[in-house]
Amino acid sequence: MPTYLYKNIETGEIYELTQSMRDDPFTRHPETDVAIKRILARPGIAFKGSGFYVNDSRPKDEGSKGGE
Repeated sequence: MPTYLYKNIETGEIYELTQSMRDDPFTRHPETDVAIKRILARPGIAFKGSGFYVNDSRPKDEGSKGGE
């Protein structure tokens, strides 16, 4: 199950809560019953380096073949 970030509306404290993707977002903390709201976070994946684009996986000499 995914983990979502929630922020305490009064204090600004950040919580990580696990819940199903099908569930509605929490509006109250399940243990303390304080008002919270879901916040967006960057995904934990970054594509760096070569090999992630179509032109990176093609042979380097593709355009020069058959021209002689």
